[in-house]
Amino acid sequence: MRNKFLIVSFLFFSLPVLADLPLTIEDLITDKGKLKLDMSLAYTNSERDGLETAGPLVVQTGATSFVTLPTKIGELKSNTDVLIATVGLRYGLTSNAEIYTRASYLYRDNRSSGLSGIEDETTDQLVDSWLGLNYQFSQDNETPALLGFVEVALYEKHIKDTSSGESTLFGMTTYRAIDPIVLSLTTAYRWNQARDDGDISYQPGNYLLINPSLAFAVNDRVTLTGGLQWINKKEDRYNG
Repeated sequence: MRNKFLIVSFLFFSLPVLADLPLTIEDLITDKGKLKLDMSLAYTNSERDGLETAGPLVVQTGATSFVTLPTKIGELKSNTDVLIATVGLRYGLTSNAEIYTRASYLYRDNRSSGLSGIEDETTDQLVDSWLGLNYQFSQDNETPALLGFVEVALYEKHIKDTSSGESTLFGMTTYRAIDPIVLSLTTAYRWNQARDDGDISYQPGNYLLINPSLAFAVNDRVTLTGGLQWINKKEDRYNG
């Protein structure tokens, strides 16, 4: 089987995760009593050529967040356009803590050809929503700053059914600012429990993510960022 992927993301506001550090580090946590709006748009084109038994498409919507889209079993050749819009809202509880929520909406156009002929299938639906908490344990002073976050899935759409409270993600971000450079490291682990999807038991694979990055403030308006991302994801399980 041959796979080709093209992923493009457009960020209109900062994502509700901590790996993409803003120019002003103090803006990582929303001020107490204030609201912030987050928006992002991700586009993916996937071309698959060959016989598949199961090949879920994973689209990254944030520094530590992913949407898993199941594909049909037995497709011989397909080309899929996926557009995912994510909207989030953050509220400052204290000077060191904020609560946030986000939801992602999917539009997918899948064109496939096989023994049954040519098919064109379009899908648009809400794919997931999450509730999370960010907390800043320490500032960047004598020691690097340390922030922790945890989020729980309020809603996840699968092939036939939906689930709630079956996925949890928790992690931490540490950073050190050495003007005009910011060094950061984000680690996260997502734990998925088994859930029913139609007449089968489905358990998405857990994953561990490590993301070191570097930001260079060119001036008060422009920041250059770069980094690496490593993911270890376990297999998805169907009926064990």
